[in-house]
Amino acid sequence: MLDPRLLRSFVAIADAESFTVAAERLNSTQSTISQQLARLEGAVGRPLIDRSARPIAPTSAGERLLGYARRLLALQNEAQILLADPAGTATIRIGLPDDIVTADMSRRFAGFAKRHREIRLDVTTGLSRDLKKRFRAGEFDIAAVKEPVADGDARASLPEPLGWFEAMDTAASWPDPIPLVTFPPGGLYRDLMIDRIERARRLWYIAFTGNSLGSVLSAVEAGLGVSVLPISTIGARAIRTSSIFTPEASLALVVYAWEAEGPVAELVDAMVEGLTMR
Repeated sequence: MLDPRLLRSFVAIADAESFTVAAERLNSTQSTISQQLARLEGAVGRPLIDRSARPIAPTSAGERLLGYARRLLALQNEAQILLADPAGTATIRIGLPDDIVTADMSRRFAGFAKRHREIRLDVTTGLSRDLKKRFRAGEFDIAAVKEPVADGDARASLPEPLGWFEAMDTAASWPDPIPLVTFPPGGLYRDLMIDRIERARRLWYIAFTGNSLGSVLSAVEAGLGVSVLPISTIGARAIRTSSIFTPEASLALVVYAWEAEGPVAELVDAMVEGLTMR
């Protein structure tokens, strides 16, 4: 590997066509840059500067190396500038249910990122039970989850009203077995639906499973079945409240965080404000 200090002296000598001027430009001494050039020539095994020329000039080997030397020094300078910039050098890891990553929440993340260029936000979406387990294992710095009751160390707990929903043009009643539109196994809404239907001694089957809120909403809108969903997620969809069952009890939308101050606390406050306004 060629030492950048030796390459810098070589380029300075070639550009200045003088050992003396090159030394002045590098704030060094003539003897030092002469020694560095000699070391570089020893490393490549060829003379790089024709010292007998007037003015001095690169040899044929020196001319071939000069372009590469400039590029290597430019890349080194770019790397130094990049590493001197702290942008994205720290990370806040966040776990969220899919339906919380709204346009408003993304704008709040963007505002935080502008205030803290040194921090990169790593957001993972998933099922609440899995997110909470991963938070407790230390995989996330912040987690927002849906659960029946918040733990004692919750930073905030907000009600998440739920409802049974169906397509706008659905017939008056659903016959048995009832088709369900659900999230994958392990999801709270899925468990709530099955438990409620079985307590009512009704028959059911899974008509559609979707990994995202958007896919579940689209399936309900298309008439594939009924589903339990947060009321805040329905928006302008062609979906209506179903009379198949009375509304479910609200879940708690809970925010957890390990740190109570600093940037993490600032981000938690912004997230809670956004969730409160849903």
